Amino acid sequence: MAALNINSKYVLSTGHEIPILGFGVYQTSAAVAEDVVLQAFKAGYRHVDSARVYRNEGPCADAIKKSGIPRSEIFFTSKVPPWYLIHAPYGGKEARTGAWRALVEAQREGKIRSLGVSNYGVHHLDELEAYIQELEQKHGEGRGGKISVGQWELHPWLARPDIVEWCQKRGIILQAYSPLVRGQRFNEPSLQQLVKKYSKTAAQILLRWSLQKGFVPLPKSATHSRILENADVFDFALTPQEVATLQTKDYSPCTWDPTTSHD
Repeated sequence: MAALNINSKYVLSTGHEIPILGFGVYQTSAAVAEDVVLQAFKAGYRHVDSARVYRNEGPCADAIKKSGIPRSEIFFTSKVPPWYLIHAPYGGKEARTGAWRALVEAQREGKIRSLGVSNYGVHHLDELEAYIQELEQKHGEGRGGKISVGQWELHPWLARPDIVEWCQKRGIILQAYSPLVRGQRFNEPSLQQLVKKYSKTAAQILLRWSLQKGFVPLPKSATHSRILENADVFDFALTPQEVATLQTKDYSPCTWDPTTSHD
């Protein structure tokens, strides 16, 4: 794969670009969100992942304004509850399709650039794909919206090969939240071997794994030193064998898992 750096980007199906490394602000209080996002910008991040339910969109917006960085250079993700990304598939088919239709209309009005989903299982993705086709049959080609990006908990102990395959076949970019597994796996022998080999932290190894899988990892931290550390992952590379070996067949979420919902 081509050499990566913190300025590397993927091109979404809409033609817009998304930086390959994001900064997450889940559970970051509004009181400190502005400061940590500004620190992230200083470290080189140009991609911030928030959501309405995080209650810190305002401070994130303030940080964007105060950073002095042109708005066109910053990729900001938010989510609606029931995305810009649809946050989760809860609420039943009618709620899911209604939320998607509303986002498509907002995109048509120029309020949103790219659309996506979060925490959808393959059955939810199949349902949405069928609904998009239905909208196109009624209103014309391209009028059903397009899934440009999807967000899931992704790491070596929850690699979700079925969802990854579904998205990659369709050119959908995968964002990985909780890529550090909340620190719960830092002492795993397979991970520690790589920590010693590359003189990197467990967090840096996991972020590098995510990047080399083609994901867009979204590490979060309110600690300035860790914000810098998590951005320092572009001066080494895992071998293809190490990427493969680190991945397990485990299905071990460290957060919620709406992908299994069947309502």
